[in-house]
Amino acid sequence: MLVSNCMTKNPITISPEMTVPDAQALMRKEKVSRIPVLDKTNKLVGIITELDLIHAAPSMATTLDVYEMNYLLSKLKVEKVMTRKVLTIPEDTTIEDASRIMVDNNISGLPVVRGDLLVGIITQSDLFKLFIELFGARRAGVRVTVLVPEKPGELALLATAITKEGGNIISFGTFLGDDPSNGRCTLKIEGIERERVVELLTPIVQKIVDIREV
Repeated sequence: MLVSNCMTKNPITISPEMTVPDAQALMRKEKVSRIPVLDKTNKLVGIITELDLIHAAPSMATTLDVYEMNYLLSKLKVEKVMTRKVLTIPEDTTIEDASRIMVDNNISGLPVVRGDLLVGIITQSDLFKLFIELFGARRAGVRVTVLVPEKPGELALLATAITKEGGNIISFGTFLGDDPSNGRCTLKIEGIERERVVELLTPIVQKIVDIREV
C-alpha cells in the first residue's frame, strides 16, 4: 500500500505570520498535533508541532509577570519557532518506508508532496488506523498465532487447510520467529470454530502460540 491511499489529504496549513496562540487554538480546535507551514506561494517552509509551541512559552523562572508573558507570546510568530528542515515524502512512497523514516528520525508525522506541492500528511494515527484494518480488528473471528518452519510452501499449507475447511482468512501477518529456523504468523479466520482451527493447524505448524475468539 502507498502513502497516498491512507494519508490525510489536503491537510490544514498555516502561514509563517500566524501567532503562536492562534496556532495553539487551531490545533485544539482541529484536534491535530502538527500543522505544515506554507508561505504566500504555497511552498512548504516548515512544520509546527505541539512540542514546538510548548517550548515557545516563556520559562517559569522568568522575572516577567503573567501579563508581560502573555503579551510577548501574543506577538510571537510561528516562523520563529517552527521546524524549518522538514522531512517530506512523495505520495508514491510505500507505507513501510514511511514508517521506517518516522522511526529512524523519531518523528510522528511526514508531509506528503507531489513535486513542490503539499498534497497530504501521514501521521502515526493514520498508521494505527491502517494497522487496525490490516489485522481485521473490527471483524469477529478466531485469531491465531503460530510458529512455522522458515521454508517455502509453509504459508500455502496454512491457507489450503483453512480454505478446504470452508474458512475465510480475514487477515494474515508474518513476523520474525523465535530463531532463524522459523517464522511467526498471525491470522484471523472466520467460518471455522476455535476447536476445529486447533485440529487443522496442529499437524502443520511447529507450535500454536496463541489462539482466541475476538
